[in-house]
Amino acid sequence: MSEQTEAAQPTPLVIGVAAEKAAGERRLPVVPDVIKKYAGLGARALVERGAGAEAHFPDEAFGDVAFADSGEDVYAGADVVLCVQPPSQKLIGKLKPGAVLVGMLQPWSDAKRVQAIAKRGVTAFALELLPRISRAQSMDVLSSQAAVAGYACALIAANHCPKFFPMLTYAAGSIRPARVLVIGAGVAGLQAIATARRIGAQVEGYDVRPETREQVESLGAKFVETGVDATGEGGYARELTADEKKQQAERLGKAIAQCDVLITTAAVPGRKAPVIVTKKMVEQMKDGAVVVDLAAETGGNVEGTVAGEEKRVGGVLIVGPTNIASRMPVHASEMLAKNLFNFISPFIKDGALTLDWEDEVMSGACLTHDGEVRHEGVRKALGLDSNN
Repeated sequence: MSEQTEAAQPTPLVIGVAAEKAAGERRLPVVPDVIKKYAGLGARALVERGAGAEAHFPDEAFGDVAFADSGEDVYAGADVVLCVQPPSQKLIGKLKPGAVLVGMLQPWSDAKRVQAIAKRGVTAFALELLPRISRAQSMDVLSSQAAVAGYACALIAANHCPKFFPMLTYAAGSIRPARVLVIGAGVAGLQAIATARRIGAQVEGYDVRPETREQVESLGAKFVETGVDATGEGGYARELTADEKKQQAERLGKAIAQCDVLITTAAVPGRKAPVIVTKKMVEQMKDGAVVVDLAAETGGNVEGTVAGEEKRVGGVLIVGPTNIASRMPVHASEMLAKNLFNFISPFIKDGALTLDWEDEVMSGACLTHDGEVRHEGVRKALGLDSNN
């Protein structure tokens, strides 16, 4: 009697999700609907118990997944770990050599953390490093989370403003709409403009990139003209010269002095936020005016902003909100989860992960691989050589 040996079944890819530990972070890198999509590709999920509680996704919503009692167990047991914020040194030490880490890893902020990930033998993809090409738009975490932040900061502004945003007609007459000025016409700024307009405010927008005029005006806002053109690479603004800063300050200052609400959203990834609004400009604002500085966490666009605090300068209230996208964790998590799925799913075949280094999106987002910090821009910014 002949013995038949059945072929061993391959172990399915394990995708791990641990609870986010950063203070104020409520988002999740995967949601129940997206878990089902990973399962459809032959992967299985390992989720820390309670990981989705802060984002209003209870454990039972995840269905048939494996649960772990701690983040350490998730990191030790997963082949691919998805995260919102970069992991701690302790969690990095739990990753399996050869594992894949995907998320917003803040690659420019901490050389020791980047080196620790590399030395662990982990292949890490920082989605902040995605190439700015059309094919990567569905994976763009910066844009999706900026849209959430722009919406939320307009609501923060409306909540603090002592005036109605919309025009209001009542028995004794009419109330004029509040005047809102949004500085920065990236994704967050445009969403702030759109939201303020929906609420009914009279809105103006400004950006040092003149090509954004059309986008600002398409949302029903008026573009503030300063005559400064600071178009830079990759869709971001370049550093202004001293003369350009002076010209911008003079013309922008007049618009700031007339508004009831100022929202600032100007930021450059990996760098300190540019200071656009000086103390003098703030002092010239109306009594009762409100400033919401979306860039507070990276230094602020407004002189005097304090991250996480509300501060009065004369009669002006300056709000420096933090963890803005986390204030809307349900939709922010859904958007983020889809971004991560769109990035990693093309490389999951029959429950196995096959990295394609010829793919410009994957190679462009690679932070570490094979014991090295692979991204040239990050190495340069952190002062690392190719062997670190």
